[in-house]
Amino acid sequence: MAVTTTAAPALSVDRVAKHYGERRAVQDVSFSAAPGERLAIIGPNGAGKTTLLQIVAGSLAPTGGTVSRPPREVGWVPQQPALYSKLSVEENLRLFARLEKVADREAVVARMLEQTGLADRAGDEVGRLSGGNRQRVNIAIGLLSEPPVLLLDEPSSSLDPRQREVLWDFVGGLAERGTTVVYSTHNVGEAERYADRVLVLADGELLFSGTATELVATVGPGRDFEAAFVAFLHERGH
Repeated sequence: MAVTTTAAPALSVDRVAKHYGERRAVQDVSFSAAPGERLAIIGPNGAGKTTLLQIVAGSLAPTGGTVSRPPREVGWVPQQPALYSKLSVEENLRLFARLEKVADREAVVARMLEQTGLADRAGDEVGRLSGGNRQRVNIAIGLLSEPPVLLLDEPSSSLDPRQREVLWDFVGGLAERGTTVVYSTHNVGEAERYADRVLVLADGELLFSGTATELVATVGPGRDFEAAFVAFLHERGH
């Protein structure tokens, strides 16, 4: 999908930081994302990816910096689904819609069931669903308030290849309809294949922002994206 970069940003993050005593989990990170853009955050373990997403979502207070969107305008889907396994898909959506004070809950729940392809599983207990379907319920909850920005933390980590393909097709459809999607992943192939742009984070620092092709170019030709990513980190002491 071609993203129009001349549009006003859907999300702007300015010099966001998070310190725990002497440890700097996130260090003055700034970036923006356009409407309908898919932005992948990649980096080694402990890079600060989840911490950064939590700050943007409003679930973690930063030590410094600002986020342009208030939490009510940002959908947040953590890696571990916060679902009630004994409740049905529809009951979970109704519960979270009530907690989020969504207007016209029944219409919103019906729309989410249709949009996520779960209408035929509405009465099924969440605990009996496949990992892929549970993740779709998790994302549906993040979309209940129709946020312009959706954050996904390692959304495909527990899915098999077929389920991952379904997930990314769904995410791509959201982006085509104008939702900005920012996601973290350890699977750099997913960043290359499904993101319009990547952010490279290491030790809380933002080291790179650009396309996968541009990152490969920084370390010279002859490498695939994963090899270029590893070489990029090594050249910068990570």
